[in-house]
Amino acid sequence: MNVIKTAIPDVLIFEPRVFGDARGFFMESFNQRIFEEAVGRNVEFVQDNHSKSSKGVLRGLHYQQAPHAQGKLVRCAVGEVFDVAVDIRENSPTLGQWVGVNLSAENKRQLWIPEGFAHGFLTLSDTAEFLYKTTTYYMPAMEAGIKWNDTDLNIDWPAHGELLVSDKDKILPSFSDVVSNFKNLDVATLKSNH
Repeated sequence: MNVIKTAIPDVLIFEPRVFGDARGFFMESFNQRIFEEAVGRNVEFVQDNHSKSSKGVLRGLHYQQAPHAQGKLVRCAVGEVFDVAVDIRENSPTLGQWVGVNLSAENKRQLWIPEGFAHGFLTLSDTAEFLYKTTTYYMPAMEAGIKWNDTDLNIDWPAHGELLVSDKDKILPSFSDVVSNFKNLDVATLKSNH
């Protein structure tokens, strides 16, 4: 398993070794020991989720509020998505910064998104099946999000054509509104860090 660092140190890409021949392929998609060595702490996953989306579907940016914040290990088993993690941790030096990674059935990469990040993805292929493990159970009362096209975050979505966004996601608050309780937040400075 190859571990690749991203621009935000706590967000990691896991790239499996794939053994293929005329029959197909084999890979180890998850190894607890390797994963915990890479993230530097014990992590327990409690729930696996599986979604299917059509081309142009954008889901996000979602997160669960503390104390039920979710860490997610995500991958695309069918098709391709552009996956995004946004740092919303109050005292983080990378607060307001984001990482975007193409995850696909072809590259078989996985992205580790720790607790304290908002997450979303855009489907690039005709269809995509998206799998993710979470560190806490889904709790509707703790569900929250940030508008996918927030101007402060300025995420460079590789969008071609009309995007399909749920009514719920269209009315999510801005990044500024979400972090308005944070002390000494300078959104203008955050914008210059992208």
